[in-house]
Amino acid sequence: MDGALLVDKPLGVTSNFALQKVKRLLAAKKAGHAGTLDPLASGLLIALFGEATKFAGLLLDSDKEYLATLKLGETTATGDAEGAILKSSPVEVSAAELREVLKRFHGEIEQVPPMHSALKRDGVPLYKLARRGESVERKPRRVRILELEMLDFQKPLLEIRVRCSKGTYVRTLAEDIGAALGCGAHLAGLRRTASGQFRVDDAIAVDVLEGMAPAERRARLLGLDALLAELPRIDLDAGLAAKLRNGQSLTLQTSPEGISAVYGPGGALIGIGRAEEGILRPLRLTQVAEKG
Repeated sequence: MDGALLVDKPLGVTSNFALQKVKRLLAAKKAGHAGTLDPLASGLLIALFGEATKFAGLLLDSDKEYLATLKLGETTATGDAEGAILKSSPVEVSAAELREVLKRFHGEIEQVPPMHSALKRDGVPLYKLARRGESVERKPRRVRILELEMLDFQKPLLEIRVRCSKGTYVRTLAEDIGAALGCGAHLAGLRRTASGQFRVDDAIAVDVLEGMAPAERRARLLGLDALLAELPRIDLDAGLAAKLRNGQSLTLQTSPEGISAVYGPGGALIGIGRAEEGILRPLRLTQVAEKG
């Protein structure tokens, strides 16, 4: 079983819990996903099976879109609704002022990763250190906020839509927006609505999948080609395809620069490769049988 399933992860469960349930329902042997969602977040989780797991890194690099609810006037120990309230402040801002502040966060910004995150220090996740009351220095990271739109403001709740680069912490964005407003804020709710070309509108809830027959479940799978549809395509003849499958680099003066999906005779997917200055190097190769 090689393919992907767009899952609408519910609130209150980990991404791994949802993945393992879907894996059992599909009777898959090998599974992974393309980006974790916290238990307090819902939305699009791309579950990968078989050879599709080899493209997890590529999908992780995609831009993401979220709908976020910020509670203004309260900062918490974790930056979200799970943590103890550290400070409460009056919320004295208008919708016009909010829009002006949001403009400051467009484009490239720096974020300090939160202590309550899965980043590791000496092999230990930061959230484990935070639970022990420890705090360590974290270097700021540059991320890109591609779109930031105010959807609704009913004091003290602010709803926004954000499209951002990989590695963006929406929880940190919420705290930084609150700091810029002068009243503080924390992330009260989060839903991932898109990852790259894939949208939650096309995803299936785990409980709905559970009620389907096995054949119906399998019919929901996206093929490997769908995962690579936005990449440039390179087609190779049998000789060059064999060399690439053996891990050899190829000289292809006309190949597009950067990462491409590479196919062999009959449209058989070989995998993905990276081309630089006319040299195509294999990145991730599949073991899918050739067509025909």
